[in-house]
Amino acid sequence: MTRKEVFAYSRKAYRIEPDYPFREDFDSAVLRHRDTKKWFALVMHVKADKLGYEGEEQIDILTMKSEPVLIDSLVLRPGFHRAYHMNKTKWFSVELKDTVSAEEIKSLMDLSYELTEKSMKRRGEQCVS
Repeated sequence: MTRKEVFAYSRKAYRIEPDYPFREDFDSAVLRHRDTKKWFALVMHVKADKLGYEGEEQIDILTMKSEPVLIDSLVLRPGFHRAYHMNKTKWFSVELKDTVSAEEIKSLMDLSYELTEKSMKRRGEQCVS
């Protein structure tokens, strides 16, 4: 799956366009809930060595939220890593290469979208009581 396909899926599934909030980084894009602005995914380039590979090649990754137990099993597989620069317990990164199927990535995006949406609702409910 490519970053272009990730953005197309985000438009179709959630009616969300990528946001480019980083002044000096025009390639990294955030996907966030329209109402709360809470992130559910981040697409960015990282150097191969940041993912444990040799070399300076730039690799597109998609960082998403998930359940810690699922992350523990995902990172055992090729193409998955603990989040590059976010909470490594609740966030993971997947390489946007042919290593992981588009269907699996879409499913994981859906989960991230739901988890970040639910966490906002739970916080709101706690504030009311």
